Amino acid sequence: MRKLVLVLATIASLAMLTTTALADDKKPAPAGGGDKGGKVKVYDFSGDTIEGDLVKPEGSSVDAREFAKHSSLIHIRTNFIDEIIKSAQDL
Repeated sequence: MRKLVLVLATIASLAMLTTTALADDKKPAPAGGGDKGGKVKVYDFSGDTIEGDLVKPEGSSVDAREFAKHSSLIHIRTNFIDEIIKSAQDL
C-alpha cells in the first residue's frame, strides 16, 4: 500500500513538471517591432482643415421622474416609558 502511494506521488510530480515545461512554447518577439514586413506607416494630418460649429441639443432638459413617497416604517411608541417602568418593577 505504501509503495503504491509512493509510485502515484512520483507519477503525479513528474506529470506536473512536464506540464510546466510545455507552457514555455512561444518564440520571443523580434527586436525590430511586431510587424512581419518591417514597414513603418506614417499618417500625416497637418494639411487637413476642419471647419464647423459646436452642435448642442435644442430644447429643455428632461428631469428624471420623482420617486414614490411612502409613509415612514418607523413608528414612535407612546407607551414606551410605561413599559420601562413596568420592567424595572419586575426586577
